[in-house]
Amino acid sequence: MCIRDRVSTQSTWGRSLLEKTQGNARSLCLDLHDQWKGLEGNGQFRFTPPTHVLKAFGTALDEFFDQGGVEGRGRRYTENQHRLTTLMEKLGFRLYIEKEHQGCIITTFLEPVHPEFKFQELYDYLSEKNLIIYPGKLTQANSFRIGSIGELFPNDMNEVVYQVEKYLKKKGIPIPVPY
Repeated sequence: MCIRDRVSTQSTWGRSLLEKTQGNARSLCLDLHDQWKGLEGNGQFRFTPPTHVLKAFGTALDEFFDQGGVEGRGRRYTENQHRLTTLMEKLGFRLYIEKEHQGCIITTFLEPVHPEFKFQELYDYLSEKNLIIYPGKLTQANSFRIGSIGELFPNDMNEVVYQVEKYLKKKGIPIPVPY
């Protein structure tokens, strides 16, 4: 089954959304509605097709459906977030958002109060291990965020927390971390 057939059979909402885009494009080459109409009419792209993008999109769709769609991904992301939270709490970290309000996409942890804890150093240490966390802060509280979605699995959560623990030990920060 080609990508066009998979998308149209898997997302009934897609047609109505595409119809609403008619007349909204600001450029000829980015006119999604006209591109869609062309594909529906003759199965051809209006310009040279982005074959590498289509191949990647097809692979992403295969993975998405193989993993159970929205529900399957949601379960995995929730499992990742619960694993991350449980392990970080064992190190003494506190959540910024109460558990009953916490989503599965990203988790904000309060920074411990210790003179040796420096977020930028933690960030750099994890980056050297190919583990990227979020350096930005969206609150007034000193905090940092760790994501649990994407091509991440429970073992990835184990690894990031293991490396956080190694950083704490390297810096001489007691576990559980002080607040």
